[in-house]
Amino acid sequence: MRLRDLTSAPRFQRAAGILAAEYLRLVWSTNRFSYDPPDFYERFDPHLPAIIAFWHGQHFMVPFLKRDYHRAKVLISRHRDGEINAIAAERLGIGTVRGSGDHGVEFQRKGGVTAFKSMLQTLAEGSNMATTADVPKVSRVAGRGVIMLARESGRPIFPFALATSRFKRFNNWDRSVISLPFGRGVMVASDPIYVPRDADDATVEAYRARLEVELKEVTRRAYATVGAKDSHG
Repeated sequence: MRLRDLTSAPRFQRAAGILAAEYLRLVWSTNRFSYDPPDFYERFDPHLPAIIAFWHGQHFMVPFLKRDYHRAKVLISRHRDGEINAIAAERLGIGTVRGSGDHGVEFQRKGGVTAFKSMLQTLAEGSNMATTADVPKVSRVAGRGVIMLARESGRPIFPFALATSRFKRFNNWDRSVISLPFGRGVMVASDPIYVPRDADDATVEAYRARLEVELKEVTRRAYATVGAKDSHG
């Protein structure tokens, strides 16, 4: 059997997803986490449901942002690797929306239209929606998808970053990071960004640029707090 066939097999994907989830639980339980700002949830909760935006490659530990009283879903691609991520997320108590957040030329082919409608419905039902902000293969450049979601839903965006002092960084397009056990970590978020419902094209672009700046800043703060270097620093 070819490796591609093996990794696409449902039994393999389920086993890999369960293993990934349990590894992430180990990382969470063996790292000492702090929050920036310290009153993280006191600031966050009054704005729920919200859109949690973060960079590609920083997503593995995001399920642990959720508290027991929160409801949340995360956007995950339809790629075979996405299936493993979806199984892991759901095992960690996070619902999933499948598709792409890219609003570029492949928006419809990648299930973007359906996913966008599902994210709007998720927010309307009172659940938080977590999603990457940069479009695939263009790391650390925010796309318009998150801004459009905020405009259409009326819900705020929280730029978010998480870092641990011990991690493995991959040499791929988004410099993905796998956190390691037995260190310390931090969750960082900036103030909520509300996008006006009547935002025109120029205003959407201005908010896109603002989101990009704020995501870079919370990511910088997260790595600085744990004494590590950002993957794009």
